[in-house]
Amino acid sequence: MKANILAVDDEKDMTRLLQRTLEPEIDCRVVMADSALNALDILKQESFDLVICDVRMPGMDGFELLTHIKTAYPDLTVVMLTAFSNIESAVKAIRKGAYDFIPKPFERDEIIFKIQKALERSRLLTENKRLLKEKQGSSLKLIGKSDSMQKVFEQIRLVAASDITVLITGESGTGKDLTARSIHSLSERKNHAYIPVNCPTIPENILESELFGYKKGAFTNATRDKTGLFEEADNGTIFLDEIGDIGTTIQTKLLRVLQEKEIKPLGDTRVKKVDVRIIASTNQNLKQKIATKEFREDFFYRLNVLPIELPPLRERIIDLPMIAEHLVAKHCQELKKAPKSISPECLDRLMKHHWPGNVRELENILIRGILYSNGDTIGTEDIHMTDTHPEPSFFQDTGADVLCLAYKDAKEKVLHQFNHAYIGSRLSLTQGNITQAARKSELDRQALQQIMKRFNIDPENYR
Repeated sequence: MKANILAVDDEKDMTRLLQRTLEPEIDCRVVMADSALNALDILKQESFDLVICDVRMPGMDGFELLTHIKTAYPDLTVVMLTAFSNIESAVKAIRKGAYDFIPKPFERDEIIFKIQKALERSRLLTENKRLLKEKQGSSLKLIGKSDSMQKVFEQIRLVAASDITVLITGESGTGKDLTARSIHSLSERKNHAYIPVNCPTIPENILESELFGYKKGAFTNATRDKTGLFEEADNGTIFLDEIGDIGTTIQTKLLRVLQEKEIKPLGDTRVKKVDVRIIASTNQNLKQKIATKEFREDFFYRLNVLPIELPPLRERIIDLPMIAEHLVAKHCQELKKAPKSISPECLDRLMKHHWPGNVRELENILIRGILYSNGDTIGTEDIHMTDTHPEPSFFQDTGADVLCLAYKDAKEKVLHQFNHAYIGSRLSLTQGNITQAARKSELDRQALQQIMKRFNIDPENYR
């Protein structure tokens, strides 16, 4: 999902420059406001992940706008723009609650770096608020009566009582993050921080500084000391989601944390001791990545002390009615809808689906059903699943009909089937995210888009 950024400056050329600079480089949408009052009106109409605000503006200046924002939207991240000659004002803004400041005129690489950092801070705040809300009263939980889920529950109880490093494996959407939170909430660390880190969404150069922190001057844009997530998680738990996507350099540094229980911030000559439990997850085959030198073998065995493998929904379809009932009740409450039930025909349709997106896909479909259904029952017509994520048939067909075609036509048909099956499975795993699907396919994003265009593969069908 694109980040929403509000750029506030009375000079329209400056907001247009911000838009032209950021939108091509960061997955974001920049909305422009030419005054503080205009910005406050816009903030009332839609939500934003970040505000970039000039200090000096006629009427209400940046400081006053910052005060209004921090009063009405205390968790909203604000970055201030200021002239080089007015650095003292920027320091004052940070004391008033701004996250960072950017001198004008700015360097392109510097502003992109700082905005990426600010957006990551917003994402972490949002995620932690969501987790806290769920912990304090949400009905979100692991559900299942199947033998495979009973085994998972027993493993969670077993590892929660210790400080063993855990590696959670399973397809996308099977509940790896929920399993990690369950382990933390049942452990002796439950009253301390639980910090999730979605590794694939953070560029590697930023991920290292986010995890370990840095000292002022460690690199060009390091204008002050930064505490890393490992320090923030001291005495608690850090969850490294999709760890199979990180590079070997970060793997080496994480191996040190596991072995020595210490970190070294960028630019620091000293190490710091940390008491953090690491839980990691992946939807990839790490042993295959070890064979291709993409994943360190010693790091794998340090992580894989006690593995928990989550079964895909299609292999525990007996659990679906219970999960569906729970999700409908949960989302009816969140969406402020009257309680609804699922019709027998609709449940039968759900039970026959292949579920490449697992529980996450089921949840999205049921939310759709809640919104589309007019009465107190969700019917088959409400969930719009006429041909949603069919199980790829290419891998099951014998291909006998292909032999009746001319070579050129047969080749084109097989390529069409293969690309729809292969790329469709990658898009299903990533909920239609082309960048992540390209990474899993070891293709450039542009190359994947060209293939999708040639074979008419629409990512919207997998979201």
